[in-house]
Amino acid sequence: MPKKLADWLRKSQRILIFTGAGISTPSGIPAFRGKGGIWTTRQPVYYQDFMAREESRIEYWEYKLEMWEEHGNAQPNVIHENIVRLEQAGKVKQVVTQNIDGLHRAAGTREEMLVEIHGTGSLAECQTCGARNPVEATFAQFKQTRQPPVCECGGFLKPATISFGQNLREPDLARAFAAAAACDLVIALGSTLSVSPANAIPLAAAQAGAPYIIINRDETDHDDLPQVSLRMNGNVEEIFPPAVDDALNSS
Repeated sequence: MPKKLADWLRKSQRILIFTGAGISTPSGIPAFRGKGGIWTTRQPVYYQDFMAREESRIEYWEYKLEMWEEHGNAQPNVIHENIVRLEQAGKVKQVVTQNIDGLHRAAGTREEMLVEIHGTGSLAECQTCGARNPVEATFAQFKQTRQPPVCECGGFLKPATISFGQNLREPDLARAFAAAAACDLVIALGSTLSVSPANAIPLAAAQAGAPYIIINRDETDHDDLPQVSLRMNGNVEEIFPPAVDDALNSS
Protein backbone atom coordinates (compact mmCIF):
# COMPACT_ATOMS: atom_id res chain seq x y z
CA MET A 1 0.00 0.00 0.00
CA PRO A 2 2.69 2.65 0.89
CA LYS A 3 4.50 1.72 -2.33
CA LYS A 4 1.30 2.31 -4.29
CA LEU A 5 0.93 5.74 -2.67
CA ALA A 6 4.50 6.62 -3.62
CA ASP A 7 3.80 5.51 -7.18
CA TRP A 8 0.80 7.87 -7.41
CA LEU A 9 2.89 10.75 -6.02
CA ARG A 10 5.76 10.01 -8.37
CA LYS A 11 3.74 10.10 -11.57
CA SER A 12 1.50 13.07 -10.65
CA GLN A 13 2.37 16.69 -11.46
CA ARG A 14 -0.77 18.63 -10.43
CA ILE A 15 -1.74 17.27 -7.01
CA LEU A 16 -4.61 18.72 -5.03
CA ILE A 17 -3.90 18.19 -1.34
CA PHE A 18 -6.93 18.51 0.94
CA THR A 19 -6.17 18.59 4.67
CA GLY A 20 -8.18 18.36 7.89
CA ALA A 21 -7.58 18.48 11.63
CA GLY A 22 -5.88 15.09 11.68
CA ILE A 23 -2.69 16.56 10.21
CA SER A 24 -2.40 19.05 13.08
CA THR A 25 -2.86 16.64 15.98
CA PRO A 26 0.88 15.72 15.85
CA SER A 27 1.53 19.42 16.53
CA GLY A 28 -0.58 19.20 19.70
CA ILE A 29 -3.75 20.75 18.28
CA PRO A 30 -6.82 18.63 19.10
CA ALA A 31 -9.15 17.47 16.36
CA PHE A 32 -12.72 18.78 16.21
CA ARG A 33 -14.40 15.65 14.91
CA GLY A 34 -13.85 11.93 15.15
CA LYS A 35 -13.02 10.00 18.28
CA GLY A 36 -12.34 12.38 21.18
CA GLY A 37 -12.82 15.50 19.04
CA ILE A 38 -13.70 18.87 20.55
CA TRP A 39 -17.24 18.84 19.16
CA THR A 40 -17.95 15.57 20.98
CA THR A 41 -17.77 17.43 24.31
CA ARG A 42 -18.49 21.06 23.45
CA GLN A 43 -21.26 22.91 21.62
CA PRO A 44 -20.11 25.44 19.02
CA VAL A 45 -21.37 29.03 18.97
CA TYR A 46 -23.30 29.65 15.76
CA TYR A 47 -22.58 32.78 13.75
CA GLN A 48 -26.14 34.05 14.01
CA ASP A 49 -25.97 33.81 17.81
CA PHE A 50 -22.57 35.51 17.85
CA MET A 51 -24.00 38.44 15.93
CA ALA A 52 -27.25 38.66 17.92
CA ARG A 53 -26.31 38.02 21.57
CA GLU A 54 -23.55 39.47 23.73
CA GLU A 55 -23.45 36.34 25.92
CA SER A 56 -22.75 34.26 22.81
CA ARG A 57 -19.92 36.60 21.81
CA ILE A 58 -18.42 36.28 25.29
CA GLU A 59 -18.74 32.49 25.17
CA TYR A 60 -17.11 32.44 21.75
CA TRP A 61 -14.16 34.62 22.79
CA GLU A 62 -13.69 32.65 26.02
CA TYR A 63 -13.34 29.45 24.01
CA LYS A 64 -11.05 31.04 21.42
CA LEU A 65 -8.83 32.54 24.12
CA GLU A 66 -8.58 29.17 25.85
CA MET A 67 -7.54 27.49 22.59
CA TRP A 68 -5.08 30.28 21.77
CA GLU A 69 -3.37 30.06 25.14
CA GLU A 70 -3.10 26.27 24.90
CA HIS A 71 -2.13 25.89 21.25
CA GLY A 72 -1.16 29.30 19.87
CA ASN A 73 2.53 28.33 19.85
CA ALA A 74 2.03 25.09 17.91
CA GLN A 75 4.61 24.40 15.22
CA PRO A 76 4.33 22.65 11.84
CA ASN A 77 5.06 18.94 11.83
CA VAL A 78 6.46 16.40 9.39
CA ILE A 79 3.20 16.28 7.42
CA HIS A 80 3.21 20.03 6.70
CA GLU A 81 6.92 19.83 5.86
CA ASN A 82 6.45 17.02 3.37
CA ILE A 83 3.60 18.84 1.66
CA VAL A 84 6.05 21.73 1.17
CA ARG A 85 8.60 19.27 -0.25
CA LEU A 86 6.06 18.20 -2.87
CA GLU A 87 5.33 21.87 -3.65
CA GLN A 88 9.03 22.62 -4.07
CA ALA A 89 9.32 19.65 -6.42
CA GLY A 90 6.67 21.27 -8.62
CA LYS A 91 4.09 18.56 -8.01
CA VAL A 92 1.32 20.49 -6.23
CA LYS A 93 -1.52 22.32 -7.93
CA GLN A 94 -3.14 23.59 -4.70
CA VAL A 95 -3.31 22.94 -0.97
CA VAL A 96 -6.85 23.30 0.34
CA THR A 97 -7.13 23.11 4.12
CA GLN A 98 -10.04 23.02 6.53
CA ASN A 99 -7.61 23.97 9.31
CA ILE A 100 -7.54 27.44 10.81
CA ASP A 101 -4.22 27.07 12.66
CA GLY A 102 -1.94 28.67 10.06
CA LEU A 103 0.54 25.77 10.15
CA HIS A 104 0.67 25.35 6.37
CA ARG A 105 1.83 28.96 6.06
CA ALA A 106 4.29 28.53 8.93
CA ALA A 107 5.76 25.47 7.22
CA GLY A 108 6.39 27.44 4.03
CA THR A 109 3.39 26.84 1.79
CA ARG A 110 3.19 29.88 -0.46
CA GLU A 111 0.08 32.05 -0.28
CA GLU A 112 -0.80 31.52 -3.93
CA MET A 113 -0.72 27.74 -3.37
CA LEU A 114 -2.97 27.80 -0.30
CA VAL A 115 -6.72 28.00 0.20
CA GLU A 116 -7.73 28.21 3.87
CA ILE A 117 -11.31 27.25 3.16
CA HIS A 118 -12.49 27.80 6.75
CA GLY A 119 -10.44 30.96 7.27
CA THR A 120 -7.58 31.65 9.64
CA GLY A 121 -7.39 32.12 13.39
CA SER A 122 -4.30 34.31 13.12
CA LEU A 123 -6.30 37.43 12.21
CA ALA A 124 -9.19 39.30 13.84
CA GLU A 125 -11.81 40.47 11.35
CA CYS A 126 -14.51 43.12 11.69
CA GLN A 127 -17.91 41.74 10.74
CA THR A 128 -19.04 45.18 9.54
CA CYS A 129 -16.19 46.86 7.65
CA GLY A 130 -14.04 43.77 6.99
CA ALA A 131 -10.85 45.21 8.49
CA ARG A 132 -8.30 42.54 9.44
CA ASN A 133 -5.46 42.72 11.93
CA PRO A 134 -3.23 40.24 13.80
CA VAL A 135 -5.35 38.61 16.48
CA GLU A 136 -2.90 38.86 19.40
CA ALA A 137 -3.87 42.40 20.45
CA THR A 138 -7.55 41.49 20.35
CA PHE A 139 -6.97 38.47 22.59
CA ALA A 140 -5.00 40.64 25.02
CA GLN A 141 -7.86 43.16 25.14
CA PHE A 142 -10.47 40.46 25.76
CA LYS A 143 -8.35 38.77 28.43
CA GLN A 144 -8.15 42.07 30.31
CA THR A 145 -11.75 43.27 29.93
CA ARG A 146 -13.74 40.06 29.30
CA GLN A 147 -15.87 42.24 27.00
CA PRO A 148 -16.47 41.22 23.35
CA PRO A 149 -13.98 43.21 21.25
CA VAL A 150 -15.27 45.76 18.76
CA CYS A 151 -13.69 47.49 15.77
CA GLU A 152 -13.02 51.22 15.54
CA CYS A 153 -16.09 51.36 13.25
CA GLY A 154 -18.23 49.80 16.00
CA GLY A 155 -18.55 46.39 14.33
CA PHE A 156 -18.01 43.12 16.15
CA LEU A 157 -14.56 41.56 15.92
CA LYS A 158 -14.04 37.82 15.64
CA PRO A 159 -11.19 35.63 14.43
CA ALA A 160 -11.24 35.45 10.63
CA THR A 161 -12.54 31.90 10.68
CA ILE A 162 -15.76 30.50 9.25
CA SER A 163 -18.14 29.83 12.14
CA PHE A 164 -21.04 27.39 12.14
CA GLY A 165 -23.86 29.00 10.15
CA GLN A 166 -21.51 31.38 8.32
CA ASN A 167 -21.05 31.16 4.55
CA LEU A 168 -17.70 30.22 3.08
CA ARG A 169 -15.96 32.91 1.05
CA GLU A 170 -16.84 32.64 -2.62
CA PRO A 171 -13.33 33.50 -3.92
CA ASP A 172 -11.85 30.69 -1.81
CA LEU A 173 -14.44 28.21 -3.05
CA ALA A 174 -13.80 29.28 -6.65
CA ARG A 175 -10.04 28.76 -6.32
CA ALA A 176 -10.52 25.36 -4.68
CA PHE A 177 -12.96 24.04 -7.26
CA ALA A 178 -10.81 25.36 -10.11
CA ALA A 179 -7.89 23.35 -8.72
CA ALA A 180 -10.16 20.31 -8.38
CA ALA A 181 -11.05 20.55 -12.05
CA ALA A 182 -7.39 20.81 -13.11
CA CYS A 183 -5.58 18.35 -10.82
CA ASP A 184 -4.26 14.92 -11.80
CA LEU A 185 -4.42 13.46 -8.26
CA VAL A 186 -6.35 14.38 -5.11
CA ILE A 187 -5.21 13.34 -1.63
CA ALA A 188 -7.31 13.90 1.50
CA LEU A 189 -5.12 13.90 4.62
CA GLY A 190 -6.52 13.81 8.15
CA SER A 191 -10.10 14.82 7.31
CA THR A 192 -13.31 13.03 8.23
CA LEU A 193 -14.72 14.51 4.98
CA SER A 194 -17.96 15.21 6.83
CA VAL A 195 -18.20 19.00 6.56
CA SER A 196 -20.12 20.46 3.64
CA PRO A 197 -19.44 22.17 1.29
CA ALA A 198 -15.69 21.69 1.85
CA ASN A 199 -15.94 17.91 1.44
CA ALA A 200 -17.30 18.43 -2.08
CA ILE A 201 -13.91 19.75 -3.23
CA PRO A 202 -11.91 16.49 -3.29
CA LEU A 203 -14.98 14.65 -4.54
CA ALA A 204 -15.26 17.10 -7.45
CA ALA A 205 -11.68 16.28 -8.40
CA ALA A 206 -12.45 12.56 -8.32
CA GLN A 207 -15.60 13.03 -10.37
CA ALA A 208 -13.53 14.93 -12.93
CA GLY A 209 -11.33 11.86 -13.31
CA ALA A 210 -8.46 12.39 -10.85
CA PRO A 211 -7.43 9.38 -8.73
CA TYR A 212 -8.66 9.93 -5.14
CA ILE A 213 -6.57 8.84 -2.14
CA ILE A 214 -7.78 9.11 1.47
CA ILE A 215 -5.44 8.76 4.45
CA ASN A 216 -7.03 9.03 7.89
CA ARG A 217 -6.98 7.31 11.26
CA ASP A 218 -10.77 7.33 11.64
CA GLU A 219 -13.63 6.53 9.28
CA THR A 220 -14.56 9.19 6.73
CA ASP A 221 -17.78 9.97 4.92
CA HIS A 222 -16.15 9.12 1.58
CA ASP A 223 -14.70 5.71 2.47
CA ASP A 224 -17.30 3.71 0.56
CA LEU A 225 -17.60 5.92 -2.50
CA PRO A 226 -16.70 4.27 -5.82
CA GLN A 227 -14.54 7.26 -6.79
CA VAL A 228 -11.96 6.42 -4.07
CA SER A 229 -8.86 4.88 -5.64
CA LEU A 230 -6.93 4.12 -2.43
CA ARG A 231 -7.98 4.23 1.24
CA MET A 232 -5.18 4.03 3.82
CA ASN A 233 -6.13 3.69 7.47
CA GLY A 234 -3.70 4.98 10.08
CA ASN A 235 -1.84 8.03 11.34
CA VAL A 236 -1.03 10.41 8.50
CA GLU A 237 2.38 11.26 9.98
CA GLU A 238 3.39 7.60 9.76
CA ILE A 239 2.07 6.96 6.23
CA PHE A 240 2.50 10.13 4.17
CA PRO A 241 6.13 11.27 4.79
CA PRO A 242 7.76 7.92 3.88
CA ALA A 243 5.75 7.85 0.64
CA VAL A 244 6.90 11.38 -0.20
CA ASP A 245 10.50 10.31 0.49
CA ASP A 246 10.11 7.33 -1.81
CA ALA A 247 8.46 9.37 -4.57
CA LEU A 248 10.96 12.24 -4.53
CA ASN A 249 14.11 10.22 -4.04
CA SER A 250 13.36 7.84 -6.90
CA SER A 251 11.81 10.22 -9.43
